[in-house]
Amino acid sequence: MSEELPPSDAAGREAVDEVRATDADAWATACAEDLAAEKSRRRAEYGPPPGSAAEELRKLVDAVTDKLSSIQSPLLGAVAGPAAQQVVHQVVQQAKAAVEPVIERNPDVFDHLAAAGSELLAAYRSAVQAQEQRWTARDDASRDLKDRGEDPGPGERIDLD
Repeated sequence: MSEELPPSDAAGREAVDEVRATDADAWATACAEDLAAEKSRRRAEYGPPPGSAAEELRKLVDAVTDKLSSIQSPLLGAVAGPAAQQVVHQVVQQAKAAVEPVIERNPDVFDHLAAAGSELLAAYRSAVQAQEQRWTARDDASRDLKDRGEDPGPGERIDLD
């Protein structure tokens, strides 16, 4: 048998639920304001954030295009200059036309490739640091043997500097 609450208890629960909803809205609003202020502060301090990998690739292609178009190469010679410049411009435009649709169709792929590149770089650094530690430990042990007048044995010292 269900027990009905007196009207005063039901109204009290509704009031509590309303306060909770208001508190949640206030918390969400405060968090959003704090996040917006932090983003604004970072933009002011560091400049605009970088775009996606696809946008950055577009910027790179545009920068390379502009640079190649403005180069006056002494290798092309004075006579072949304008004609060669036209050929360079045409090749650059064809390359840009080939790259642009790929970027348009697959912008997320470039983000994934950038993340994968970062992971590969981190793995490489880890491997190199581990190898350097082994070399350093071996060099220290070899130096200790030499200091005691013992032969450290055959080995090759690799200087990476």
